[in-house]
Amino acid sequence: MKNEEFANLPRGKALWTFLYCLYQLFIALPFVLLATTLTALVTIIGCTFFKARTWGYYPAMMWSRFVCFVLLLPVRVEGKHLLDENQSYVFVANHQGAFDVFLVYGYLRHSFRWMMKKSLRNIPLVGKACESAGHIFVDKRGPKAIHHTYEQGRKVLRDGVSLMVFPEGARTFTGHMAYFRRGAFQLADELRLPVVPVTIDGSFDVLPRQRGFGFVTWHPLRLVIHAPIPPQGTGSEAVHHTLEESFNIIMHDLPLSRQGLVENPDQ
Repeated sequence: MKNEEFANLPRGKALWTFLYCLYQLFIALPFVLLATTLTALVTIIGCTFFKARTWGYYPAMMWSRFVCFVLLLPVRVEGKHLLDENQSYVFVANHQGAFDVFLVYGYLRHSFRWMMKKSLRNIPLVGKACESAGHIFVDKRGPKAIHHTYEQGRKVLRDGVSLMVFPEGARTFTGHMAYFRRGAFQLADELRLPVVPVTIDGSFDVLPRQRGFGFVTWHPLRLVIHAPIPPQGTGSEAVHHTLEESFNIIMHDLPLSRQGLVENPDQ
C-alpha cells in the first residue's frame, strides 16, 4: 500500500493496515515462499512418478488454502453441492485479480486443469510444476497455435477432470467484468459438456491489478458455484446463448458496485 493511501485512512484503520503489512512482510511472506517452493517440488515429483490427476491438483489445493489462511483472509463458498465429482465440466469465472487462483484452486473442490497464459510457463519452478500437472498454456500466435491449445483441452476433459477458464482473458483494471471470449463455450459445445459459471468476489479488493504483487489488503473472499448449464443445441447460436447466460449469472451475483460491463483494453 502506498504512503498516500495510508494518509487517507482513519487513525485506527491506518494502524491496523500498517501492522498487517508488517505481518505480511516478516511472517506471512517467508511461509508463503517456502510453501510455494515445496508445493512446486511435490507436484513435479508426484506427477512424474504417480497420477497427475491427484498430484497435479491436491498439493496446489492445500497450498492455496494455506496462503489464504496465513494471510488471515476469510473465505466463503456457496454452491459446492451442485457439482458431481464424476462429471467433467467447463468452469468459467470472472477474473478479478491474482487471488482468483488461490480462491478457485483452494475451494472449488473439483479436480480441474487451468487454461492459462503461456508466459506463466517461464516462472521458475512454478511453471514447470504447472506443466507437470497438465495445465494448458494458451498460445495466441495464430489460428494453428490456438487450435492446438483447444486440442489439448479436449484431451484433458475426461474421467471427471474439468477445465477452468477465465473467458475475459485478463484481470480487470476496474473490478468490473469485461466481455467474454467464445473459446471455452465452443469447446463445451463440441464436447457436449455442462458449463459451470463461477462468481469470484473480493479478489479485486485484496489485490487489484494496479498494485502488482505488493501488499494485500484484508478483505473477505467469496466463491459462488452456480448450477451447471447443460448443453443446449449445437452450433454458433447455442454457444452464444450459453456465453450470455453465464456472463449474466456471474455478474448478477456480484455487488451492485461491481456490476456493469467495462471493456478491458488488455483483452
